[in-house]
Amino acid sequence: MARKQLDKRLSILQNVDILARPPRGWIKAIREALGMTTAQLGKRLGVSQPRVLGIEKAEVSGSITLDLLERAARALDCRLVYALVPRKPLRSLVEDRARELAKKRLRATSHSMALEDQRVDETDEQEHLERLVQRLLNRPGSALWEDE
Repeated sequence: MARKQLDKRLSILQNVDILARPPRGWIKAIREALGMTTAQLGKRLGVSQPRVLGIEKAEVSGSITLDLLERAARALDCRLVYALVPRKPLRSLVEDRARELAKKRLRATSHSMALEDQRVDETDEQEHLERLVQRLLNRPGSALWEDE
């Protein structure tokens, strides 16, 4: 249920690419759009003008901290919006993981059976795969994410 609710909340971010950080970074882009100098932003942040240049470079390189990004956002009269956006719905990520684990388990079993000349028919193998996927999906907790 929690996964379904989170998927619903995250669905509005499906087109997250439109929010991709500008090449020069959000801080510099917004500062320049406001017509604000680095010295003026520095004053609002309580840091020197060269430090603002360092902050802008840190954002572009990805080494800026969330705290500093939040402070810069406030100094620019902006809100920092932070989110992890899954590439697919969480439900799909969980199903994909269950399928991956099920296939891994079946490969080991199929290999042993083939060595004993007990190959399983492809249709039976597919049905077994689907049953194993459902069994993995029905397990509570974090068992899916254990490395096997």
